[in-house]
Amino acid sequence: MDIYLPIAEMTVSVETIFLLGTFVGFLSGVFGVGGGFLTTPFLIFMGVPPAIAVGTQANQLVASSASGFMGYWKKGNVDVKMAGIMLIGSFLGTLFGVLLFRLLQHLGQIDLVIPVLYVLILGSMGSLMLYESLGSLLRKKKPQTAEKPKLYRHPFFQMLPYKMRFERSRIYVSALLPGAMGFLGGLFVSVLGIGGGFLMVPAMIYILGMPTILVAGTSLFQIMLSSIFTTVLQAVTNHTVDMVLAALLISGGVIGAQFGVRASRHIKGVHARVILASILLIIAFKLTGDLLIPPRELYTLEIKVEGQV
Repeated sequence: MDIYLPIAEMTVSVETIFLLGTFVGFLSGVFGVGGGFLTTPFLIFMGVPPAIAVGTQANQLVASSASGFMGYWKKGNVDVKMAGIMLIGSFLGTLFGVLLFRLLQHLGQIDLVIPVLYVLILGSMGSLMLYESLGSLLRKKKPQTAEKPKLYRHPFFQMLPYKMRFERSRIYVSALLPGAMGFLGGLFVSVLGIGGGFLMVPAMIYILGMPTILVAGTSLFQIMLSSIFTTVLQAVTNHTVDMVLAALLISGGVIGAQFGVRASRHIKGVHARVILASILLIIAFKLTGDLLIPPRELYTLEIKVEGQV
């Protein structure tokens, strides 16, 4: 069954979009990552304009992050004060990102910039993850000699001003650090439609020194609110949020995630990382090919007659 997407101005198969959401949700459940950096490229492959794919994915991110956040909130594994500082930076990053998004739209370069950024991010992430995972599989286990120094102990981070005490996380750090992480997360959500958790979570552990048990819930809290802010701004300012498309993706993603969580119990961590890295590299290569290989038809014509194309 086909359905018309009013914002994207195109007709798509309901089954295809639903299966895409289910597939991405399944991958998210298996690998424990947000599906934003997977959904947007797949939508682009299906012909959805990159700007619409990004704006709609930000809306889908609200649902997925809210679902995960509630689970952590019930267990008390959220540092609200830390999330509040991150949100200040996130709102600034989101505002800057939406204005940058609008500028690129005005210049007619948004459909080029989004795939290029995805190629760089997915290519680098996939390469590093594959290198680390294959290294873990090939090399023999060596006894641990000494604990590696944490980044939060580095003199540069210790000398930063505006230090605050976060009682829940039991750390005393400069507010500039979580603010900068929030800014980066807001920028990722507004420009690329991804939460940035794959960067913020390691940064919160190694740079802020937060307890691991509080990191995921705090990150999801920040991503949820910044995604809401991004969705409103994208809808009002750039008109790139297609609610019909988002509803299909969300419904499929919720179902797929449940199956993914069950399947994750049967896949070893290092094997899962190899599979995920391979998927990211395949997507990066496909996007690169679409950018570099000339299309069969360089020009397309649209003739509108009485309101119909």
